[in-house]
Amino acid sequence: MPGLQHEVVIAAPPDRVWAVVSDVARWPERIPTVDEAERLDDGPLAVGSRTRLKQPRLSEAVWTVTELTDGRSFTWVSKSPGVTITGEHVVEPHPDGSRLVLGLRIAGPLSGLGWLMTKSLTRRYVETEGASIKKAAEA
Repeated sequence: MPGLQHEVVIAAPPDRVWAVVSDVARWPERIPTVDEAERLDDGPLAVGSRTRLKQPRLSEAVWTVTELTDGRSFTWVSKSPGVTITGEHVVEPHPDGSRLVLGLRIAGPLSGLGWLMTKSLTRRYVETEGASIKKAAEA
């Protein structure tokens, strides 16, 4: 299954990093690779929460939270014909503050082709997300 993982050490406590990561509605203010993030449900992020994301050069997608450990991690999934994308966001304590681990996995019959077409762009977007969350959490 194609995918990637990216880690960033952030000089901020885990609760601060979690506050930035889990506030997906504010991602467009903080992350330049997110044009729009519309929460489709009220309340804090929870299993079943849905968010519509628009990103440059990618199709609009609805992401549904499938797993959540409050204050620590969430996993969400976006599906399109032939492709399922799983995104993971994990915040862990680290001697220098926190470690943010961002993961992305692609599955489905068209995943190989999709990954070939978007691998470089996706890697840049995930790295930018990590750097942007670091900047916001350390501010």
